[in-house]
Amino acid sequence: MDRTAFGSLLREARQRALLTLENLSAASGVSVRAISDMERGQSLPRQATLTELMNALGLDEDERRRFVEASTRSVQRTGQVPRQLPPDLAMFRGRENTLEIVRRLTPQAAGQGGYVVVSAIGGMAGVGKTALAVHWAHQVADRFPDGQLYVNLRGFDDTGRPLDPGEVLGGFLAALGVPSGDVPRGTEERSALFRARTASRKLIILLDNARDEMQVRPLLPTSAGCLTIVTSRSRLSGLAVTDGAHLVGLDVWTRQEALAGLAARIGERRCRAEPEAAAELVGLCGFLPLAVAIVGAQLSAYPETSLRLAVRELGESRPRLDALSAVDDQQVDVRAVFSWSYRALPPATARFFRYLALHPGPSLSAEAAASLAGANLAAARRQLRALASANLLSRDAEGRYVLHDLVRAYGAELVEQEGENRFAAERRLMDYLRHNAYAASCVLDRRPGLRAPDAPAEGVVHVTVETREEALEWFSREEPTVAAALRTRDDPRLLRYRVDLTQDWVGYYSVMGRWADEIAAKRISLEASLVLDDATAVARNCASLARALAETGQVDEAEKQIGLMLAQLPRLAPVEQAAAERSVGWVRGRQGRHSEALLHARRALAIYRELGDRGAEARELNAVGWYLTLLGDHQQAIVMCEEALPLLQEAGNRRSEAATWDSIGYARQRLGELDAALADYQRSLRLYEEALDTYNQADVLDHIASAHLERGDGAQARASWSRAAELLSTIGNPRAAEMRARAQTLGEA
Repeated sequence: MDRTAFGSLLREARQRALLTLENLSAASGVSVRAISDMERGQSLPRQATLTELMNALGLDEDERRRFVEASTRSVQRTGQVPRQLPPDLAMFRGRENTLEIVRRLTPQAAGQGGYVVVSAIGGMAGVGKTALAVHWAHQVADRFPDGQLYVNLRGFDDTGRPLDPGEVLGGFLAALGVPSGDVPRGTEERSALFRARTASRKLIILLDNARDEMQVRPLLPTSAGCLTIVTSRSRLSGLAVTDGAHLVGLDVWTRQEALAGLAARIGERRCRAEPEAAAELVGLCGFLPLAVAIVGAQLSAYPETSLRLAVRELGESRPRLDALSAVDDQQVDVRAVFSWSYRALPPATARFFRYLALHPGPSLSAEAAASLAGANLAAARRQLRALASANLLSRDAEGRYVLHDLVRAYGAELVEQEGENRFAAERRLMDYLRHNAYAASCVLDRRPGLRAPDAPAEGVVHVTVETREEALEWFSREEPTVAAALRTRDDPRLLRYRVDLTQDWVGYYSVMGRWADEIAAKRISLEASLVLDDATAVARNCASLARALAETGQVDEAEKQIGLMLAQLPRLAPVEQAAAERSVGWVRGRQGRHSEALLHARRALAIYRELGDRGAEARELNAVGWYLTLLGDHQQAIVMCEEALPLLQEAGNRRSEAATWDSIGYARQRLGELDAALADYQRSLRLYEEALDTYNQADVLDHIASAHLERGDGAQARASWSRAAELLSTIGNPRAAEMRARAQTLGEA
């Protein structure tokens, strides 16, 4: 979206509000000239200016989100500046004293590398720490032109599993433009790289809902140009002692602030009509911003309900959520607020809400939500909108749905109370992830041998995936859910899902070079395979693990997986024995142990021939040929590969045919037959293009460049290496730098 699009939104909103340019200028404090420039597409607003305009126009949350997206998206696309802050709340009220304190701290934090901690006294949840931090960050965002990073650290998640700092750093580094292949494995190394990448930048880093000092410290930059804001239910005083952080205690609202917050949601007139009831109502909420927001949303949805009736129902509601009892008033119970909000939901929406609490990840897609509840997608979207309107649900910047951790805890209690079938819901979620991963993998990887899963449970949403881009988008969107599900779904009845689920993610991990993520997922899957004593699953997981470990240079650990895989051979069916031998050969080839690789490839070939599997035989003929040429027997390598070609063409296996032409070209190049080699490489390249195999296209281009260079054609070699670099860059592969360096070297020569 460009400046013109934002200008159109602004003009339409102003006209709907029946405001002239002068009227809007007076209401917002923004000059007539500046507003006119924005409407004509001449400029985009700073975030502080944007907030003033949205407040003056009285926009609702959906309109505000469109304004925020319109004003930032073009910057994100062209400048790669992270803009991760959640939207500023239109209904933010009060906190003037606290805001004055933090505004005075801002120059010190930004100019001297200080760290500012926003914390609730007594560790109370729902006190508005995040709202204050986000509001503050938006107010000063224009002073930090390199963007904002945001993460919910889930420090007090009821699963007891706060986000690992290393995982958070991986996300931050990606947002700062670090390719996934360049992200170190260890937390300390990632922290060091993060500090290096932020050293010369002016950023806001908002670390929301931290567990403790140990979780926060690896995430702190050292740049004097960065403002770091941390929210937590603890005071994090250790950061003040050892890291020079400023502590800001955040209490509940004052009575006047709470009344203002309620009036912002239900209207001043309604509060003035029943002032005593309004005061009593916010008192029963304990002046807790989260509770006031929920009560206000319900009252707004039912304008005919009197405040006195709301007071009586809220006061009588039981049982209580002990963890959310107000410190200064034992009669205040946030669970009662949730209960009252929940009881106002239609039965279908209430049931849908209960199932959302079973989602294991920090946020969820509409498709995952629908599958959990066993609902069709259109109905699920309606229920999600209803829950968002009731303030039981929010949406993040990516459009995913987020349950506050306290609301999630309440919903989980309801699942037990209502006797919902937890296992059936979790099975539907796993089926959703498994079946759609299979469909996406068929588009993305297109390798033979993908095993279709059994029919999914009723109610599982099928996502239409037709293009490579759609496949990558689906994998990226659901990857956090898969990771969380693998870690947390410990029902013994779901062990088989933990094994099967990872199989269809292998192609995604390989295409994207996400070796660390594959290693983490496959370790969990391998553990489940061992518990099930499933030799086939153990062998397959060991094969994937060994490959990923070898790719990342973890040779010793890869050897352990090879040993475990080979130990399964006597228990494997012949076809699985062949697959295991093939995998061992691949790893040995990556290790440069070509004689051993050839031995295992020949064993696999013998088994495939005995089984009469012509497609697998053809693939393994190419593997044998490849290892032969690596050992210097180029003529025999060509013979083996040429034997494979008609079998592969008969099977329609383009990727393996492409690999075989590449092997033949490589052997002919070593024999000095450069023209023939280049012709073979070009055949390979065309087939990989048809198969949408970006990584191997780049690999073949590397071979083509070397052949051109050998012929003395530096220009063609440079062009091929440049194209290889471009392809590898699109998938974030670290070899892009190597290809680019080779091209640049020729350009300088």
